[in-house]
Amino acid sequence: MEKPSHVAETPASGPSSGSTFPPVVTGGNKGVGLEVCRQLAAQGVTVILTARDEKRGKDAVESICRESNLSNVVFHQLDVRDDSSVASLARHIESRYGELDILVNNAAVVGVAADEEGLKALNLDAETWTSGRAATVLKDVFQNTYEVARDCLDTNYYGCKRVTEALLPLLKLSKSGAKIVNASSLASELKRMPNEELRKDLSNIDIWDEARIEAVLNTFMDDLKNGRLEEAGWPAMLPAYSVSKMVINLYTRILARRYPEMRVNCVRPGFVRTDINWNLGTLTPEQGARGPVMLALLPQDGPTGCYFDQTEMVNVW
Repeated sequence: MEKPSHVAETPASGPSSGSTFPPVVTGGNKGVGLEVCRQLAAQGVTVILTARDEKRGKDAVESICRESNLSNVVFHQLDVRDDSSVASLARHIESRYGELDILVNNAAVVGVAADEEGLKALNLDAETWTSGRAATVLKDVFQNTYEVARDCLDTNYYGCKRVTEALLPLLKLSKSGAKIVNASSLASELKRMPNEELRKDLSNIDIWDEARIEAVLNTFMDDLKNGRLEEAGWPAMLPAYSVSKMVINLYTRILARRYPEMRVNCVRPGFVRTDINWNLGTLTPEQGARGPVMLALLPQDGPTGCYFDQTEMVNVW
């Protein structure tokens, strides 16, 4: 893991960062993803905003144009869980631009079925929520079903991997040094993993590859199916989401090791007020987007294989 002597606290200026070809942002139609698109466009680069729902994606582009007077955001439909949709995006970028400089993997779902009224009635403060102490009381309003957890892993990890692998041939062609930014979470931090043996394994990047990640996820799903999550020592708070983000951190480090010419990092946007946390967050999407945008515009000698809490590099391994 490379660490610079200094990391900028604010995003680099757009065109001077060397990016020429439009960045791709997944899950760009709302929340942090939408704001990442807006802030990148404000730096003077054309941005490809992607979303699963075509109408919502196009409406998002129109909102940026209308509210920020920016015309350099374009829409392309993308369902990160659909191989054909991902392949279609890759073909479009190849035929239109020939290469890719920046990929921001932002698309994610929370991985539980929630009783939203019951959740709001709990009136949890931000510190209780983010510390993980809320796990016990949330058992009454959260349902960890097999189907919802499967969709969470397929979106948050496998979707990220699916898009990244499809676009890697184009990222390798980048003349300015490709950047990959993967959205992570406070829930990914290893101190939240009760299983001590797995926690130690997760901190040792040398033993991991995609096959081992998949084996762990399969074990997690088996334990969920058999009602063994607590017994097996999986995270109590948003288990599927937490595990998905833990392996996103691993995948980020694997890519950084495999492609040293690229800048590949993961970032926790912060406790942002968005749909993924039922709008309980305390930060605005504008604040949450600063870290991803900074990493998207890193110079070629910037850090790689690192975890950022917003714009601050921290060690969570």
